[in-house]
Amino acid sequence: MGPVTHDAGLAPHLADLLAEADQALVRTVDGLPDDAYAEPSLLPDWTRAHVVAHLTLNAEGLAGVLHGAHLGHPRTMYSSLEARNGDIAELATTDPADLRERFLTSVGVLGEALGAMVDDDWDGRFERVPGAGTDISVAQVPLMRLREAEIHHADLGADYTAADWPEAFRVILLESMTKRPYPAPFEARPTDLDRTWHYGEGGGGPVVTGTSAAIGWWLTGRGSGEGVSSDTGSLPEVESW
Repeated sequence: MGPVTHDAGLAPHLADLLAEADQALVRTVDGLPDDAYAEPSLLPDWTRAHVVAHLTLNAEGLAGVLHGAHLGHPRTMYSSLEARNGDIAELATTDPADLRERFLTSVGVLGEALGAMVDDDWDGRFERVPGAGTDISVAQVPLMRLREAEIHHADLGADYTAADWPEAFRVILLESMTKRPYPAPFEARPTDLDRTWHYGEGGGGPVVTGTSAAIGWWLTGRGSGEGVSSDTGSLPEVESW
């Protein structure tokens, strides 16, 4: 994530990407026929309704984090992992029209929370759930939402795929995925970008190639490596995001 550079506390390019991602997501969700909500998404055991419910609760949770930071009273995203999972399952059973309306409202609430932030508000930290043992910089919230919006938009399986991700997001995704642990090191060299990323501890390892969209999709543990290849003939192990 870039430095704080204007009164909304976001690097301008990140603010623009987030706004565009949420707008595109809103168009897709708003355009889903009611009967499409019960159809499978691209995520195991989740319908499209589960994905929309997750995106809704994610927006509400992050809005709460930002509101707490703005008031000087840190908040967690969720009260517990169990409550988070239960809330997704329950919300996914809601009537599609009601789920759609709550989703649209959540995007607006998050936008308002982002707009209310001033520079000093971004200095705090928060936990996803109480007692998690690790805390996250409030300044990471826009990047967190951007990844949620873009990746789960593709997870809906509704005519928006990783190939539709903006190039700027693909760069951000491949860079941010370097922060995750991997069983063994490897490099990624997208065929459509003049850059190389290194993943895992230590040097060397296989070289993975493919489009930045295909590599990004694979790095999040999705698909089976379609469009991605390794110079060893075998793709490195990655975990689902």
